Formats: sequence, C-alpha cells, structure tokens
Amino acid sequence: MSKILVAYFSATGETARLAKNIAAATGGEIFEIKPVEPYSHEDLNWHDKRSRSSVEMADKRSRPPVANRVGDMASYKLLFIGFPIWWYEAPHIIYSFLENYNLAGKTIVPFATSEGSGIAQAQEAMQRCCPRTRFLPGRRLDSWATYSDIKDWLVNIGISK
Repeated sequence: MSKILVAYFSATGETARLAKNIAAATGGEIFEIKPVEPYSHEDLNWHDKRSRSSVEMADKRSRPPVANRVGDMASYKLLFIGFPIWWYEAPHIIYSFLENYNLAGKTIVPFATSEGSGIAQAQEAMQRCCPRTRFLPGRRLDSWATYSDIKDWLVNIGISK
C-alpha cells in the first residue's frame, strides 16, 4: 500500500485534533506545517485589518515561510492537507507548503475546520496551485467531528483502512 501523509496547519489546535483522527483512520503519517514565526493571538485577529493574518490573506502572493520539511515527499502518494479556513480559503502557508514540493502524480484530499465557511473555494485554489495532481473531494469538518464522522467521509471518497 502507498504511504499516506496527513499534513496540517493548525492555528488554535482544532485542525490538529482532526488531523490526528484522520491519520489514525488511514494509517497515515502525521506532519505539522509550522510557520517560521508562530502566530500569536493578536496575529489571528481577523477583526483587525492590520493583523498578520489579515495582511497575509489580503495579499494573494503572500507565502509565509514554513519552518520544517517533509523528509521524503516522494514516498507519499496520498496527501491529506488540513487547515482552518481563513477568508473562504486556505491560509497562505498552505501554498508555501505545496509549492515547496513536486506533487505531480500525487492525490490530495483537503480538509478544513471552519465555523461555517465551506471548503469549495479553498479546494479550487489548491487545484490551481497544483495542476498536475489529482484531487479527491475535500471536506469541511466541524471541530466536534468524531472519528466515526471521519471514517464515513473516507468511505464516501473511496479511502478506508
């Protein structure tokens, strides 16, 4: 069986919890996408147009640097990429991560946490970023999603351990 990677960026811990459940459900290896400069509470204040997250998301070319790298990305065929939804899309650190690797021929499954925004716009942007990859239907997961909810989603998209 091909190796599975569950890579995620989590600003508050919600996405991390779900990523660990996805890794457990798929037998995948977990990888936290860490920013060089961690986000503070003030950085995440989306009400403040001068906050770091607001400034980054306003600039479509923004690519916050990633502090760590996957050791052998070539060994993974299936990648789950997790993130919180910011302004209807993935935080730009996700694009920093994706653009640092040759992902041609791989399959990507996005998953996201959000209070209510869907994942469609984020997935479309990721597909534009990675045109030579295959995408399976992503999913926005509530922070209270259970292991069983995750297993049901995986079965629905044709992935099960």
